[in-house]
Amino acid sequence: MTVRDGALRDHVDEDGVVELTRALVRVRSVNDPAGGSSEAPAAEVVVRQMREWGWEPRVVEVAPGRPNVVAVVEGGGGPGPTLMFEGHTDVVTEGDLDAWSVDPYGAELRDGRIWGRGSADMKSGVAAMLHAVRALQLAGTFPGRVVVAALVDEEGLMLGAKHFARTWREHLDGEIDGVIVCEPEQGEVCAASKGAVRLRIELTGAMAHGAMPQQARNPIPVAARVVTVLTGVEQQLVDEHGEHEHLGPTYLTPTVLLAGDTDQINVIPARATLCVDVRTIPGVDHDRLVADVTDAARAVAEPAGVGVRVEVVDDRPPVDTPVDHPVVAALAAAHERVTGETARYGGVPGATDGTILTRDAGLATVVYGPGGKWIAHQADEFVEVDEVLRAAHVYAEAARLFLSGGDR
Repeated sequence: MTVRDGALRDHVDEDGVVELTRALVRVRSVNDPAGGSSEAPAAEVVVRQMREWGWEPRVVEVAPGRPNVVAVVEGGGGPGPTLMFEGHTDVVTEGDLDAWSVDPYGAELRDGRIWGRGSADMKSGVAAMLHAVRALQLAGTFPGRVVVAALVDEEGLMLGAKHFARTWREHLDGEIDGVIVCEPEQGEVCAASKGAVRLRIELTGAMAHGAMPQQARNPIPVAARVVTVLTGVEQQLVDEHGEHEHLGPTYLTPTVLLAGDTDQINVIPARATLCVDVRTIPGVDHDRLVADVTDAARAVAEPAGVGVRVEVVDDRPPVDTPVDHPVVAALAAAHERVTGETARYGGVPGATDGTILTRDAGLATVVYGPGGKWIAHQADEFVEVDEVLRAAHVYAEAARLFLSGGDR
């Protein structure tokens, strides 16, 4: 039996989606080597579920105790496209426990919500994508295949996505024709994502006694002036590129300033470090941006006799998948069929694993998932159960449409 329109609804195990979400939330999968935690226990939950369904997950440690989990589900319906669903198993720390009114890892089910760290970002998305692919499989044969990937370190340097992008062709014949990243976007179809550039600006002067500032080349006032001139660089980018329909303007945000020693307040330091988080929109040239930041910093540092070195810590380009790409079109159509509402398009304010999959592997990505866009990383994180179930149904229908080549 080939999967048909409407055949998927009864095959989505809604109770199973909720319970898998809660099982994942109960695991503290923060990358915290000193505290003895990592993504491994959450990955094991995923592996057990996949094996229970007869899937054959491939588990690869991309760093000690940090395993990617990838399964390929064949449709049995002959040749066809390959669709990938992607999510991550790591979560950020719970932070100050006094800020929480619930147990961050209790996975409490109350008031139609699942509460806890990772409930929205993004263990509900992982649970929904797994059950969606299982529903597709139970509903009958389908052309092509589905890759299901639960990766590590999205909250860090995205080591899991980078490893997958480097190695997937070694284990999978053919192409991956589209990727649905299951991050929390509150039901918006997000074909565009902001780029990210993380800069470290090192300022080097000369140390001296605090009583003798005339003998120093103090990098701290220079750092303050660099922060000021960066607002001009930001405004120049806004003037040139405007605001993106879904992503807004480009931001240059100073986030770290290090200099001196609180135990030696009477010493003028020789070095200061300024870090800047840059968020870009499509059309912004990252190389030119870095050059402009470097020129602006030198313009205020060199007259003070302070040296400047700008290091690019990480560089993630914006993503701008055409809305008529089959994976975006299938997702939008599935949203409309399941919800009865016109698809709402939006943008991802931060980078996701999809950014790396597009940059390093050339894959077409779109982001869509349960949970509020702005709830991630906050105390009392939660996800609406209705949103999780809706996402599971939308994912299943999107897979059917994408793999069958459209409506049938």
